[in-house]
Amino acid sequence: MILENRYHFGVATWSEQALSELRAAGYRRGLARARVIDFLDAQDCCVGAQEIHRELVARGERIGLASVYRVLDVLTEKRLAQRVDLGDGVTRFEAVRDEVDHHHHIVCDDCGRIEPFADQRLERVLRDVEKSSGYAVAGHDIVLRGACSSCR
Repeated sequence: MILENRYHFGVATWSEQALSELRAAGYRRGLARARVIDFLDAQDCCVGAQEIHRELVARGERIGLASVYRVLDVLTEKRLAQRVDLGDGVTRFEAVRDEVDHHHHIVCDDCGRIEPFADQRLERVLRDVEKSSGYAVAGHDIVLRGACSSCR
């Protein structure tokens, strides 16, 4: 199942929640921070810092790459965003949303296309592994690799 961003009526968006949590933690509201947060909120999957920078500059924003990295570091430190490593040397980031929007990634080894996917059966199996292993699993990410329909 391919995921889309979900906004629930009456519930703050991820960007509103992130900005609120950062304000509560003593961070001032900066324009660069707001732009990066808004950009991440609009994504349905992970993106790299350079991609975020490139897109924001293309929209006419005056923002430096170092500022993008600083914002991403703060978001990651506060567990509002997570780093995603797909094994290709590019660190990507995505918003940490509620369990409803939890997903994993499938990557085309030929063209590099990345698709999010969710599977409740897989999540149940992972919870069973947690119970049977005795571990308290703090998080997980599944990356599937192969060839997309266009590259097959």
